[in-house]
Amino acid sequence: MIDIYETEFRKADLNLLVVFAALLRERSVTRAAAALHLSQGATSAALGRLRVLFDDELFTRTRGGVEPTPRAVELARRVEPALGLIHGAVTDRDPFDPTTARRTFTLGMSDDLEAALLPGLLEATSELPGIRLAVRQASRNTVADMIDRSEIDLGIAAAPAHRAEHRSRALFTSDYTCLFNPRLLPLRTPLALADYLAHPHLLISYDGRRGIVDDVLEARGLDRRVIASTTHFAGAALQLATLPALATVPTHAATVYARLLDLTATVPPLPMPTYTVSALWHGSVSDDPAHLWLRNLVETAGPGAGTSPDRGDG
Repeated sequence: MIDIYETEFRKADLNLLVVFAALLRERSVTRAAAALHLSQGATSAALGRLRVLFDDELFTRTRGGVEPTPRAVELARRVEPALGLIHGAVTDRDPFDPTTARRTFTLGMSDDLEAALLPGLLEATSELPGIRLAVRQASRNTVADMIDRSEIDLGIAAAPAHRAEHRSRALFTSDYTCLFNPRLLPLRTPLALADYLAHPHLLISYDGRRGIVDDVLEARGLDRRVIASTTHFAGAALQLATLPALATVPTHAATVYARLLDLTATVPPLPMPTYTVSALWHGSVSDDPAHLWLRNLVETAGPGAGTSPDRGDG
């Protein structure tokens, strides 16, 4: 058996798998070359050898870089964990030094979480010249698949859907906050239910039909007047600058929007659910020093436990 393995390994340069992983992560030959400290020509040549080795195109050109083929996605499920094991065996898990490392970490999260987390993350990494953070839009239903496809290093979502091979860590709890422009809607706070229902609302929803507020109102035999919907919380908050309407958004994001856009943030006049925001990653990287550093960074840079808006948090 060993003879067979040795024969097969002679056909492949395992360094090519490092290039493969970088291309998966960066989605660009140029960025992968920079991350690996290689020339673009050397990286392109390595990609050519990978294509021969696996008898597949592996990455196809797009306007923004390259995208993996189905064969590459399939390979990623096996290559990434294997590289982690090899790295651990060779380096004996050398400590990760963010002050000297050159690394891009890609996070998957929705725009409300980006508003709450990214400022703290950027501040924490502002004096780490080799560390780059990239954020990709993701939801609780997509983060696990994005992790498996090596599109992101870490997913962040409320109650993210995941499988046995994934690991998670609770980051903070949150709830919901009502936002409005006091110059356009001079309402008293905390809001009365009558005022909440009397004024138009902006809906934030993936399907544009209904949101959690509508579910809560329907359970009480009530409804609201929605004049527009958007898929992004930040988009709704920006509209409030010139629109006499209300928007009910996650508290962790409402705090940021209220401060930056000079909006009023108040507790909704009906009971809203609380939820836990968690980080999600593949179990194969749990002991990787760089990934452990990333997880600790996200945990310490994020907001504290959810607090209510009229008690000092928007």
